[in-house]
Amino acid sequence: MKLTPDQVAAFERDGYLFFPALFSPREVQVLLDAVPALYERREAINVREKGSDAVRTNFAAHLYSAPFARLARHPRMVEPVQQLLGEALYMHQFKINGKMAFEGDVWQWHQDYGTWRNDDLMPGPRAMNVAIFLDEVDAFNGPLMFIPGSHRRGVIDARHDTTTTSYPLWTIDHALIAQLVERAGGRAGGMVSPLGPAGSMILFHSCLVHASGSNLSPWNRVSVYLSLCAVGNHIRRHQRPEYIAHRDFTPIECLRDDCLLAAPPVELPWRDGVPASAFVTSCEPLKETT
Repeated sequence: MKLTPDQVAAFERDGYLFFPALFSPREVQVLLDAVPALYERREAINVREKGSDAVRTNFAAHLYSAPFARLARHPRMVEPVQQLLGEALYMHQFKINGKMAFEGDVWQWHQDYGTWRNDDLMPGPRAMNVAIFLDEVDAFNGPLMFIPGSHRRGVIDARHDTTTTSYPLWTIDHALIAQLVERAGGRAGGMVSPLGPAGSMILFHSCLVHASGSNLSPWNRVSVYLSLCAVGNHIRRHQRPEYIAHRDFTPIECLRDDCLLAAPPVELPWRDGVPASAFVTSCEPLKETT
């Protein structure tokens, strides 16, 4: 899937692109059908909400679930990011975020690159997130909120919030958020929430400031978040486990556009369980190789 010049210009201006209903209902159902078995696993790969059994985030499903392994190589997702970054990509992170009915908690205001820089020593913000809705996203079930154009501010100082939710995050001061929203237009466009049917997709810059509120509605809001990084910009530290921040920098090779329905065979290296090596961490920077 190739972006038009107008789409590239819009991304550079706003920091995101929204593609409503990009994946068909049949394609979405293939993915949605695989989620319950993933969420049932009692392993570190599932982070649950504070004080609840509801899954907040499932990590690395593309390494042990065939439908999500195919999604990770889907040209509708990979090709636009490769076009924008101008380089081959590898999968830095793969998440299925739950935001379950009545129980999905907030994600505080943050930039994703803030975490990737502070925790993983990713050299620059040459990485991008792709969000794919597996449920309809409306105003009530905790949609993403963006501050358009905030990516142009560059990397913002953040604090490590380890107490608000069950997942630690490098978050941004509320006073600065208020300033950024006002500069982006205040109530006249300073915050946006892309809403749409299951199968919609968002591309957004790793420095775009974003958040989401809690889900107090009776409707789930399950979404897949794939973080794609330029191969030359790979992380330089393994401070986080491999199931969170991946260490295989091999360029992604796309499958055919019909891969979700045609179901070609895919490699599943963690089919039999997360290897012990995925839990080995180090605070030391990686040694450069020649």
